[in-house]
Amino acid sequence: MNQIQLYTKINSLPNDLKSEVNDFIDFLMTKKKKEIKKKKPKFGCAKGQIYIAPDFDGPLDDFKEYM
Repeated sequence: MNQIQLYTKINSLPNDLKSEVNDFIDFLMTKKKKEIKKKKPKFGCAKGQIYIAPDFDGPLDDFKEYM
C-alpha cells in the first residue's frame, strides 16, 4: 500500500475514526521507540553483583530431623 492509497482511505473516514487512527499511529510509534531502546544484556554484565554462600549446598538445620 502506498502513501496515496493510505491518505485516501484515511480521508474517507469520519472524524471520530480519524481520531482513533491518529491514536493508533501514536501508539505504534511509541511501541517502536521502546523496541529500539531495549538492549540485550552482555554476558558477564552482573559479575560481582551475585553472592552465593560457601555452604550453599550444605545441609540445612531445619531438616536435621528428616535426615
